[in-house]
Amino acid sequence: MTTLDAAPAVVREQSPVDGEPCVLLKLGEVVLKGKNREQFERRLADNVRTAVRPIARVDVIRRHGVFVVRTKDADVPTVDRLAERIGDVMGIVWAHRAWRVGKDLASVERVALELMEGRTGSFAVRSRRRDKRFPMTSTELDRHIGALVAQKYGQPVKLKNPEHTLSIEVDRDEVFVFSGGLPGQGGLPVGMSGRALVLMSGGIDSPVAAYRMMRRGLRVDYLHFSGMPFTGPESIYKAYALVRELDKFQGGSRLFVVPFGKAQQQIKSSGADRLAVIAQRRLMLRTGEVLARRLRGTALITGDALGQVSSQTLANITALDDAVELPILRPLVGMDKIEIMDQARRIRTLSISELPDEDCCTLLAPRRAETRAKIDDLRQIEKRLDVGELADQLAESVQEHRPVYGDAAAS
Repeated sequence: MTTLDAAPAVVREQSPVDGEPCVLLKLGEVVLKGKNREQFERRLADNVRTAVRPIARVDVIRRHGVFVVRTKDADVPTVDRLAERIGDVMGIVWAHRAWRVGKDLASVERVALELMEGRTGSFAVRSRRRDKRFPMTSTELDRHIGALVAQKYGQPVKLKNPEHTLSIEVDRDEVFVFSGGLPGQGGLPVGMSGRALVLMSGGIDSPVAAYRMMRRGLRVDYLHFSGMPFTGPESIYKAYALVRELDKFQGGSRLFVVPFGKAQQQIKSSGADRLAVIAQRRLMLRTGEVLARRLRGTALITGDALGQVSSQTLANITALDDAVELPILRPLVGMDKIEIMDQARRIRTLSISELPDEDCCTLLAPRRAETRAKIDDLRQIEKRLDVGELADQLAESVQEHRPVYGDAAAS
């Protein structure tokens, strides 16, 4: 038994007959990481412990490509809450609420029958032996437990597409028995790929872009530009609510808010005309770059999708890239609006994004935006505005907020 935590185990040893509720975690691409796998698994174990800290102190144990999450004085409701919370941790494919029993057939039989009690419809038993010393093969165990369930409850066995699947996994020191599970997020553990700054508009796209980059192992901070003092605080409330919801995927999220209204007024007064939207976005990127460097971020993230709106043409995207030295990551660039909305709905940000607010990007915007912006024209506008100094001033004006997801708010 190899623990990923230097602290002593906090779980109690129980009688094999009694069993112990626990959470069995299946990992995704982390298991393919070769020589770096140890580092990825340690980060993932740390992220799991951090995510469930408001619920219970846990011990995370590594076993041949799976994690076992145990807690002292575990009960079923607590384990259910742990499994649900761990399902939001990047790097986990499945979270199974399992029973940990001794490596004796009687204990496996008892828990298997208890799990199937009261269920109707077809079933199948799927066994896996990570410890080949167990006296029964996987097929023999399938048949034996399947026969007991069918005999006691009269349920039909159906090996292909059963209504219920009873899983049995034989490990070195114990056996795990479970039925069903909660799908996880997959991807890589947050923090393994570095840090980046998300330009959070409050719309549908940028939260999805943030989610997709967290799923690739980036820890993200958020930067929101409000139209204040010419608008109310509604867009800030939305950005706060979005970051609070997204915080479940990484924890410790930070939202930085910049009052952008006066800068927009300066851009309009500069004669930018149809280039005003692109000039505003370039200034946002420059401000983001200043802030990202202070936060040790190495990239900016936006919700741009090619051709979705007039400002997101290839020419305009190229003009935006010219504004900063940091790379701009656009994980939605090839997605359409329906795909983006579907993912926003799944991560539960869509309903927040659809709340009404006054978007700073439409404030003081021209009636028609340029679709083929020329970089030289934009640089002339920026020269008149001294955008380098303006970006520094905006970055200095940020207000920091720390939205916290769910149970953690009470801890």
